[in-house]
Amino acid sequence: MRVIMNPIHILLAEDNPADARLVKEALNDNRIFANLHHTIDGVETMDFLRRQGKFLDAPRPDLILLDLNMPRMDGREVLVAIKTDPNFAAIPVVVLTTSDSEADVVRAYTAHANCFLTKPINFTDFTDMIHRATDFWFTLVRLPGA
Repeated sequence: MRVIMNPIHILLAEDNPADARLVKEALNDNRIFANLHHTIDGVETMDFLRRQGKFLDAPRPDLILLDLNMPRMDGREVLVAIKTDPNFAAIPVVVLTTSDSEADVVRAYTAHANCFLTKPINFTDFTDMIHRATDFWFTLVRLPGA
């Protein structure tokens, strides 16, 4: 297993406060040191990435956890914006959504999502999924700049 020396920056784009809290709790239980940054809609997410408005000092995320169903600019639009911008295209995007629609899965992968995860309803299953996903991305996968 690779040892992570620098803090990892995860951007969570999630409008549901309860789901955001679950992700935070799951990451706190995990053995990987990560700084979690949270945006509540697609417009905020793009501002964070572009370091605009209140996000002038935002770090470049190592991983984006992206909900599909958000206000103002939904996750589908955010995914396309990220993956078509050469400044952000290499950042892995994990779609983390309640949707289990085949159309959403196909559309996400067509837009170059790196992974599609459907949120489990059960807290233990949700926590386990977050642990396994972050372990995968931060212990097995070699990311740009790592």
